[in-house]
Amino acid sequence: MNVHALSPLRNAPAPVGSVVVAETELLRRRVLRALASRERYRYVHPALHDTDDGWIITSPCCSRNVDPEGGTIDIARIRHEDASWVLYACDHLLGGWVQHTRSNSLDRLLDLIVHDPHRVFWP
Repeated sequence: MNVHALSPLRNAPAPVGSVVVAETELLRRRVLRALASRERYRYVHPALHDTDDGWIITSPCCSRNVDPEGGTIDIARIRHEDASWVLYACDHLLGGWVQHTRSNSLDRLLDLIVHDPHRVFWP
C-alpha cells in the first residue's frame, strides 16, 4: 500500500521512519534546552525528574552553600495546575517547596530559573 496515496492527509498513516512525540516530551525538551542556557553554575549538569504533574530540577551543589559536600540538591519544581504553570523554589532551611510564581507561560517560569538574579533557585 502506498501511504502517500491516501487523501486527505489527516487520514494518512505516519510515513515509515517518522517519530511521533507526545506533547509532554516536547515540553520536557523545552525545559532541558532552557536549563542548558542558564547563567549560574554552567559547569554542573542539572537533572530533570518527571512527576505526575510536572518536573523537579536537581543539581550538584557546587557553591556548597546548601550542601558542604557538594551533593545533589533540589533547585525548582514546576507543576501544571488548572491550565497554568506554577514554579516552586526549594526552601533548604525548612526542607520544603515554596510557591514562587504562577503563570500561563512556561517560558516565563523558565526565564526565572535560567537568569535567577537573586539566587532563589541556584543558591
